[in-house]
This record gives sequence, structure tokens and C-alpha cells, in this order.
Amino acid sequence: MTEITDEGRVAEALFESIGQFRRRVRRRVGPAWGPSGHTRAEGELLRHVRRNPGTTVSAAAHDLGMAVNTVSTLVSRLVSAGSLVRTTDPRDRRVARLELSEEAAARIGDWRDARVALTAAALEALSAADRRTLEAALPVLDRLTGLIDADAHDGVAPTPDQEES
Repeated sequence: MTEITDEGRVAEALFESIGQFRRRVRRRVGPAWGPSGHTRAEGELLRHVRRNPGTTVSAAAHDLGMAVNTVSTLVSRLVSAGSLVRTTDPRDRRVARLELSEEAAARIGDWRDARVALTAAALEALSAADRRTLEAALPVLDRLTGLIDADAHDGVAPTPDQEES
């Protein structure tokens, strides 16, 4: 058995803390798609498209850390379900752009608003010092995420190619 380093203990605590936070919010607010039948991966892609309207399959795959063919399959299912709209880029007809359908945009917006309201109410209960500490940690979490992504690509974060689907 290997000895757990200080970094290992922090990593374990980070997974536990973030996991508990996500589970408790999901328990209170519910999953983004409830009884709609969308999978968690589909919901993740839809939320990504909400934040990045006009994205491409390859850009979404890069940003979500998924294989392009996986995202392409998800896109096909979501277009068939009426949750995503795929349009041809007018500047490059080989490129497809992704947008949310009106129904999906409304549903994700409502879900996001509920999550934000729940979390904002909990943040109000923290001390000002705790809120500042938490806010200061957000860029560190972003850098940590970037390091993990870069590590998967031998230290070089990949750039998305234009895609043709």
C-alpha cells in the first residue's frame, strides 16, 4: 500500500466536498432533466451549449473532455428529441453550429435559477470571510482543472479542430 501524501489527502477531501455539494444541490433542486428521459451526459452537453451557443461538436467534446464521436452521438439524439438545433455555419458550410431549442433553454434556465437561488441562500449564511475565501478558491479550482486536462494530453491542452457534422 502506498503512503498518502498531503496532496493525496487534499485530493480526497476535494472529491468528497465537491461530491457532497453536488449531490445535496441535486437532491434539493432535482436533476436538470427530471422525468424527461435525458441522460446525465446529455444534460451536461445541453448545459454546455447554453453557456456556449453556436459551439461545434468538436469544441464541445474538447471542453467537456469527451470523445468527438460520443458528443456527435449525443447531439444526434438531442436533435431527434427536439432539445438541440443544429444549423450550418453560413461562413463554412462544412461546420454545424449547436443551439438549444426554446423548450430546452427554458428548462435549463429554470433549473439553473433554482440551483443559483439555493446556493446563494446558503452563501448568505456564511460569514463574509468565508465567502471571500470561497470566491478566492474558484480560480485555483479552474487552474487545477486545467492542469488535469493538460496532464491528459502530455502537458499540452488540446485545441478543437473544426468539425463537419
